Amino acid sequence: MVLARGRTARSAAAVLAVAALALTGCGGDDSFELQDWHAPGQNASVGPVLIRYAHVAEPKGEPWQPGDDVPAYVWLMNEGDETDRLVSASSPNAESVSVVNADGKPLPHGVELPPDKLRQLEPTNDHLLLRDVREVVRGGDFMEITLNFEKAGSVTFNIQSQVPVYDSSPSPSG
Repeated sequence: MVLARGRTARSAAAVLAVAALALTGCGGDDSFELQDWHAPGQNASVGPVLIRYAHVAEPKGEPWQPGDDVPAYVWLMNEGDETDRLVSASSPNAESVSVVNADGKPLPHGVELPPDKLRQLEPTNDHLLLRDVREVVRGGDFMEITLNFEKAGSVTFNIQSQVPVYDSSPSPSG
């Protein structure tokens, strides 16, 4: 009888240990869930193209206003065997969406996505620019965006405006 209780206790301990590893994210990549990671942005995919951390730039000081050109950032990973290309984007919340370089100049041929290479469309690189937004965009607001790829096709999803992180230091007293 004691032997049975000992085995039961060891089995229960083993089950608890495996559960604890799964809950903490340890023990292998299979337990990792992107939604558990608090990086800004939305995730999507179309064909072999993974879309990660898609978000509208944080408004500075006040919300983005109608008529503003608003940057959007995204990481793209082509897990396919052939080079693909982000050729265009659109949003009902903006007059147009351009693929631009770091200086804001349009890239008429889009952005090339070689196989197994991460492309980070970020502020100091190529990125998206929502031109002439149609309504006020506050931090935390969502808007629809469609990304069009040469081979993978199109995907539409909601993209969030990054919640502002303001300086929390005390104001100087005058």
